[in-house]
Amino acid sequence: MRGDENCLQADVLVVGGGTGGTAAAIQAARRGAKTILVSEFPWLGGMLTAAGVSAPDGNELAAFQTGIWGAFLRELHDRQPHGLDHAWVSFFTYEPRIGAAIFADWVRQLPNLHWISYQIPLEVKKQGDRIVGVRFADFTVDATLTLDGTELGDLLALAEVSYRWGWEWKTEWGEPSAPVQANELTNQFPVQAPTWIVVLQEFEADEAPEILAPPTDNPDRFIGTWEGYAGYEELSFFNYGRLPGNRFMLNWPHHGNDYGVGLNRLIQSESKRREFLQEAYWHSQSFARFLQTQLGRRYGLAETLFPQQVDRLGGGAFALHPYYRESRRLRGLVTVREQDILPLPGGRVARLPIDEQGRSEAIALGNYANDHHYPDVAFSVQPKSIRWGGRYTGTPFALPYRCLIPADVDGLLVCEKNSSVSHVANGATRLQPIVLGMGQAAGMAAALCVEYGCQPRDLPVEMVQAALLEDPIAPMAIVPLFNLLPHHPDWLPWQCYYLNDPSTYPADGYCSLATSPRQTISMGQTTQAFVGIFERRGEQDYRFTLTEPIAAHPSFSLVTLDPDIDRSLQGCITGELIRVLGKLNRSGNWLLVDYLWKEQTQ
Repeated sequence: MRGDENCLQADVLVVGGGTGGTAAAIQAARRGAKTILVSEFPWLGGMLTAAGVSAPDGNELAAFQTGIWGAFLRELHDRQPHGLDHAWVSFFTYEPRIGAAIFADWVRQLPNLHWISYQIPLEVKKQGDRIVGVRFADFTVDATLTLDGTELGDLLALAEVSYRWGWEWKTEWGEPSAPVQANELTNQFPVQAPTWIVVLQEFEADEAPEILAPPTDNPDRFIGTWEGYAGYEELSFFNYGRLPGNRFMLNWPHHGNDYGVGLNRLIQSESKRREFLQEAYWHSQSFARFLQTQLGRRYGLAETLFPQQVDRLGGGAFALHPYYRESRRLRGLVTVREQDILPLPGGRVARLPIDEQGRSEAIALGNYANDHHYPDVAFSVQPKSIRWGGRYTGTPFALPYRCLIPADVDGLLVCEKNSSVSHVANGATRLQPIVLGMGQAAGMAAALCVEYGCQPRDLPVEMVQAALLEDPIAPMAIVPLFNLLPHHPDWLPWQCYYLNDPSTYPADGYCSLATSPRQTISMGQTTQAFVGIFERRGEQDYRFTLTEPIAAHPSFSLVTLDPDIDRSLQGCITGELIRVLGKLNRSGNWLLVDYLWKEQTQ
């Protein structure tokens, strides 16, 4: 891949080793493209690893555990001996270093993928309206296709590609939740607040080292942080992000460590960005100190969790960089709006995105609820949550290929939170699993463009879809269907059927198919058998009271990620004696059900 000493040559250049960039580089290389991945940090994976969000949200249902996302979950299950179901915010929590090791191993397995770390882009090379490479401090990369996988869309700014930053008003697209005009909220928070994640460790005998006060320590900001979250266990809010080994990820929005002061500084200049980052870091340090002060030296910093960084913030108990919820957002060929991710009237899924020929141009799916973070300020959006499997989840939606393609330049794709979406819709499209999916789709599209000698705007979307669905290593679902599991023999035909004829896509998200042998991803804990009495407390709200209580906890919620178990739970009757095989999560006070059957009574 090398040209002269300071210039590298590649088919595909991915700038940024975050969630989407890592997936894009891996997928492009697996497809056969000579790929260079340039990252700022020593860990790949972004939100999932370096930013410390090792409790991912969305795409949790078994039918949506596909592609690189599904492969990542299976690798986590194999590598983390104590399982993944520890917290109550997510079914999947893990040590960040394990996630980083998975991505690094996948990269090392690909001889045509060259990864360079500790570099940031300085200049974008262009020929007319086409991007042809990027200059870094120590070298330049010339590439046929370049992908912007940076956390804040930095390549868009360097290349002077049109982008959005901040809010759009209701007059722009008629989004139900968009404000009519600027107001106090939009002026104070132009984008969603980032969080510099810090992880606490539980120590024995209250011997945790003291957490020092930062220069901006102000504990009054955190008063009331766990108000309303003291549950059946002491300070259950801590279990929000419980990790293995009695560690606790602090990514807490309620009087917590979200930081949103002067957010425009993130894109004003390098010095202004450093200023913001220092303040956000101190804010999280102050939050950790507040918790230790309130709760005692039982809790301290998990000092060895992240690699130490020289001459930069982060490392130790602190993530390597903030968890950015919003970026510069591309002005693409298509913009995803709030109404594009909301369920159909009377339905449980959003309409599939459709091109001018009436075919679906979907390339990635998500199902997260629309969640916006503005510290201690509420912002109401149109609801898109449903109850499924005994709990709340988000209604599924799919993203169109053209939201990854710039309207005004060639040679570039985006693959992160910088896709062409509105500010309001970003609250649902920013989550880790769907960004992995966007990255996988962008990487596949880039490799196909190299194969066929075309630009992304000229690449037929059906070629991208077919390649993703039939990928030999990590085939990815594109059409959201609750009951179509990836191992089902009719999985591929049903995916293709709805892509070709999206007008037949069912509003309830269920296709008609014969049952097939079940195959679920275990979360890793030892499955246990429980016998108890079933109680239906409401729609998709199930209680299970044990005939032989465990310690002081005689009852739990029943939840599932599997469509067959979901159907079985819906058929249970209050008062029935049932037997459950599953895994107990004390943080969420639930049983994650793998199998269920009714007991015979005399």
